[in-house]
Amino acid sequence: MKKTNEQEPSVEQWIQQARGGDTQVLGTLLENYRNYLIFLARLQIDPRICSKLDPADLVQDTFLEAYEAFPRFRGETEASFLAWLRQILATRLATAVRYYLGTKQRDVRLERNLHAQLDQSSVFWEHLVSSASTPSLKVSRKETESQLVQAMARLPEHYRQVLQLRHTENLPFAQIAEKMNRSIDSVQKLWVRALAQLKTEIN
Repeated sequence: MKKTNEQEPSVEQWIQQARGGDTQVLGTLLENYRNYLIFLARLQIDPRICSKLDPADLVQDTFLEAYEAFPRFRGETEASFLAWLRQILATRLATAVRYYLGTKQRDVRLERNLHAQLDQSSVFWEHLVSSASTPSLKVSRKETESQLVQAMARLPEHYRQVLQLRHTENLPFAQIAEKMNRSIDSVQKLWVRALAQLKTEIN
């Protein structure tokens, strides 16, 4: 009889099993971060192409590339695996920008900037998941992440924009105000409302 209190394998154990050729474990490992990557993609997609690019499709392409490239992955920890996935996502985002905006040559600088911004968004994601978790209601992290992604999609565009500028580009409010053609005070209030609305949507 199987023990009911058997612990789920760690991410590090999954990585080792996948490296040993277990493709089913690799699929499970990737799937575990779908919501995480969709959230990052939704924040980072260039506003000029957001109507043409579905974050879920972008993440699916990222998974396909990761699946094929996994034999070349040399990391052993969850942190290194996530950094690797963010790098692939940054490349996919840069490719989408080139495709939809008509630029032909690969822009390594763009990919590096996107990767850095995705890293920043990752910190924001962890903060939101932690603050949104409700252990007393026995809501799992996966459910919280799913709610967070859906909540982000329901936000008005100007809310998503201020969150992106503040948490992915890490801009001060003065620069955000300039980009959004608003006063600094109005941008600060908009940011507070955007965060409050995001948290309200997932409760």
